[in-house]
Amino acid sequence: MADTRPVIVLVRPQLGENIGKAARAMLNFGLTEMRLIAPRDGWPNPSAGPAAAGADAVLENALVFDTLAEAVADCAHVYATTVRKRGVTKPVVTPEEAAREVHAAPGRSAYVFGPERSGLETEDVALARAILTVPINPEFASLNLAQAVILCAYEWSKSADLEQPTAEEILPPAPQEELEGLIGHFERMLEAKNYFWPETRAAANRLTLRNLLTKPAWNHLEVRTLRGILSSLEDARRKRD
Repeated sequence: MADTRPVIVLVRPQLGENIGKAARAMLNFGLTEMRLIAPRDGWPNPSAGPAAAGADAVLENALVFDTLAEAVADCAHVYATTVRKRGVTKPVVTPEEAAREVHAAPGRSAYVFGPERSGLETEDVALARAILTVPINPEFASLNLAQAVILCAYEWSKSADLEQPTAEEILPPAPQEELEGLIGHFERMLEAKNYFWPETRAAANRLTLRNLLTKPAWNHLEVRTLRGILSSLEDARRKRD
């Protein structure tokens, strides 16, 4: 099966932290190939690693080029990310539309992002086959570099068969036997404090307590935690007595 993962190209990025955050956004959604065009502070940049938060492989394998034309020379489909056309006549697509095209089209694809302060220049956009933009508040159309990368990477990932995060920590609800033990534990402690007084309200109060404790669908670890809390309170009371 052909590799449809797009290349992420950062044109004249300014801050190492932003390069690192972009790498993190890439790896979150399965993208690993970063290309840098004339990074302002040189490369490698010591500030990039901490900001990448573990996406070190993306940074270590990043390639540096002098020009955008060199960086995308092997790419048949180049998308320039910008919030406006800047006088260049190109097809305009959303990240979702671009992702569909990337998955369907043969040949390598690249998403191109401009410098943090100014974005892509007209000459950069002219190299692209299409303009990639998002519907955005016209009164505040500013996305930081990592935000822009993650928007595009996420849309691509939706058709990339990435695995959902593991659900192993989501435990099933506790069996009724454990809930009965928890309810009984509460009742014993509350009886000692005359909570169910007066007797005429005892049945209604016990029913309310049962409904309260069965409603959340506690798992067995949560039930054991609550039992442990109650036991600690009981022990503390005995010591005071």
